[in-house]
Amino acid sequence: MQILLDVVKGADNMIKDLYREQQINEAEGTFEAGQVPKKYLECERKKTFLLLILIAGIYGAYTYTLKGGIFCNAQTANFVLLSMALGNQKWMEAIYLLIPISAYFLGTIISEVVAVHIKKLHILRWDTLLIGIEIIVVIVLGALPASVPDQICQVALNFICSMQFNTFRQAEGMPMATTFCTNHVRQIGSSLVKYYRHHDEESKAKCQMHGSMLLFFLIGGIICVIFCRLFSVRAIWVALVFLVFLFIRLMIADLTYEKDLLERVPKGH
Repeated sequence: MQILLDVVKGADNMIKDLYREQQINEAEGTFEAGQVPKKYLECERKKTFLLLILIAGIYGAYTYTLKGGIFCNAQTANFVLLSMALGNQKWMEAIYLLIPISAYFLGTIISEVVAVHIKKLHILRWDTLLIGIEIIVVIVLGALPASVPDQICQVALNFICSMQFNTFRQAEGMPMATTFCTNHVRQIGSSLVKYYRHHDEESKAKCQMHGSMLLFFLIGGIICVIFCRLFSVRAIWVALVFLVFLFIRLMIADLTYEKDLLERVPKGH
């Protein structure tokens, strides 16, 4: 029971831990004020991943609620719907489902190709630019009238979710999905068993982090549903609050205390 309580508390404490850790390291002289420990980049910090999956929760609830009942975060459900459409010989429905799947596939390819060229510019990380791209996409989608075909939103959000999932891979050394929940459920179950068997802190930390990711995804979805009721298609703009905050943090890191680390590749790549 205690470990389950720790999972819930971990979501609230995760953001606070970063600032507490920074204050301790500054006091001990581990790194200068305003810097983060060089072991992990800002784009690898746990709080970054928590914000990313909260944003993904907003995207998922938005497309399913208002944009054709399509899942943009991952493609398993869309493939299930595709197989059902093919099995029932509903060819147009199958073609319709291929649109978001293709967008997701294309996003992965582009994120791999573009990241290499961005790195050579030595200005900002691809991770930072991707959040900037998401901001632009969200602004445009929220400004479109409700009469615009749902496929436009489906393609755009599947595209950026795919790039986000492919770009942000490890949270402080832990493999971490930022757009869907299945792996987090598995990791919680696995970590709980290991913790009760060995009482090791690593398993406890994993359980807390994956539990926090699930909680933040749920929070994002709940926020979006509430805003969908109030503002309809403009509801996606609520994601801008978190995207802009994250973009500013990543950009400050790239331009200041991580400027000399732009060549460094985030773990998991």
